[in-house]
Amino acid sequence: MTQHLAELLMYVAPEPIRQANERWLALILERLGATRRDAEGLSLMDLWLSPNLLLTQTCGYPLMTALRGKVRVLGRPRYELPDSSAGNHCSLILSRADDPRRTLADFHGSRGVINGEDSNSGMNLLRHRLAPLHRDGRFFAQVGISGSHRESLRWLREDRADLAAIDSVTFAYLAREAAEEVQGLRVVERSALSPTLPYITAASLSDEQAQEIRRVMNETLGDLPEVAQVLGLQEVLAADESDYQIVLDYQLQAQASGYGLLR
Repeated sequence: MTQHLAELLMYVAPEPIRQANERWLALILERLGATRRDAEGLSLMDLWLSPNLLLTQTCGYPLMTALRGKVRVLGRPRYELPDSSAGNHCSLILSRADDPRRTLADFHGSRGVINGEDSNSGMNLLRHRLAPLHRDGRFFAQVGISGSHRESLRWLREDRADLAAIDSVTFAYLAREAAEEVQGLRVVERSALSPTLPYITAASLSDEQAQEIRRVMNETLGDLPEVAQVLGLQEVLAADESDYQIVLDYQLQAQASGYGLLR
């Protein structure tokens, strides 16, 4: 029997979130009659582009750049969480609560931190929101790359950075399950809305196969109400690449204003 890659790695913390995703994924694979292949050692890009990919989740920005036309979108999650609903989420632009600066404009010349240059929530949505405020193509005095949203939060708490954009789903999970990671921080502003992180499969799968995977994802979610509650996940909505064009529109709007590079 062919082994398939199936991993849900975009939201793996805190631990109850990882466990809920693993329970959901295990039942999906069982219902599909699929055997799970070990993904140990694979980078995210290798996972996303593997011809053996059955199911995973990616970010909207790499979907429309590095992965465009190379994977098939299965759908997008409809979370019902603070600042995430109806198939959309946003970024919460955060500072320390004791920082006297109150508006985004006040933070001009401050220290920024992003989780990665290819992140929609950590970089692209932040760039879009800051674009009207740049001066000669610059907003920050410096921008660090932390490697993850949780690490960006640590940078804020430890006064290694002043401003960060955090995916609203990640923030909701941490606020509920690991409140100490967001204590002492406050929301300065919210970004524009963006489609939630897409579920994808290999481009070689047919429309019918993709529809069946999405059907089973929703069926199993309905059979695991405690998992749905932990994840704040109501259903997997039908979606395709065109739903994520807005991600590139935000990039183009920032570039048109002279702020193509977040700095």
